[in-house]
Amino acid sequence: MLVALAGGVGAAKLLSGLAAVHDPSELTAVVNTGDDLVLHGLHICPDIDSVTYALAGLDNKTTGWGVVGETWTVAENLRAIGGVTWFQLGDRDLATHLFRTQRLSEGATLSEVTAELARAREVATRLLPMSDDPVRTWVTLADPPPGAAGEVAFQDYFVRLAHDVAVASIRFEGAAAAAPAPGVLDAIASAERVVCCPSNPVVSIGPILAVPGVLDALVARRDAVVAVSPIIAGAALKGPADRLLRELGHESSALGVARLYAPWAATLVIDEADAALAPAIEDLEMRCIVAPTVMSDPATAAALGEVVLGA
Repeated sequence: MLVALAGGVGAAKLLSGLAAVHDPSELTAVVNTGDDLVLHGLHICPDIDSVTYALAGLDNKTTGWGVVGETWTVAENLRAIGGVTWFQLGDRDLATHLFRTQRLSEGATLSEVTAELARAREVATRLLPMSDDPVRTWVTLADPPPGAAGEVAFQDYFVRLAHDVAVASIRFEGAAAAAPAPGVLDAIASAERVVCCPSNPVVSIGPILAVPGVLDALVARRDAVVAVSPIIAGAALKGPADRLLRELGHESSALGVARLYAPWAATLVIDEADAALAPAIEDLEMRCIVAPTVMSDPATAAALGEVVLGA
């Protein structure tokens, strides 16, 4: 069995690549829920949904988020009457959130609802939220813009403020009291290989590691853990990972990622653009594999999946 630690778009691409070259029913994804929010009374899980849509072949590859062929009737009418529209929800996407919210209100756990949605979308891969307990990422802004609070919820930072503000610190509310979702620790313990997808180290992988027991489980399996750097030539392909690393005192490079992951990952896959960093990464007692890591289409994602499987 293969286990993957997954955030948003980068993880969705690699998981799709892995599912193309490995039996998807023998793949388990442990997905970040620190990005979750409640809006319009609906429980929204952006990372779980991004992964589910990608594995179902429903992801919008143009925008990198949401559902292909989306319509916006509800959003357009909400805007017309002055409703909250900074976080855009398409009509097809709304169906997912309506279903999840109803099932949670009926007493189902997030793990159960996630599995139900995966089955409905004919996704063979086992999808596990990192925890059934609420964990929320909060961002302290270094210099809040007018009208913004000093500390904001992650989606306010990421979407409403377009992650165009400096960050002073990050915290994961509820993490200390959370438990790993059923199956998470067993999956890590029994996996032939654990893959850390090229997700934001701070706000996608960080919340997963903050759930008690997960980091210890990874440390115990360090030799089996292969991570893929989300930083290429000092920059993130999408999102604020590079800026967050710098703002929080880390180096925005594949080497900076290696320093964060070295305690629990024995192998790091880096892009060809960063080949010169390989010796320094290996000095951290990590094996370093240099390969093309930009997943511009399904073929390159599958090729990276082959690299990870062979690592």
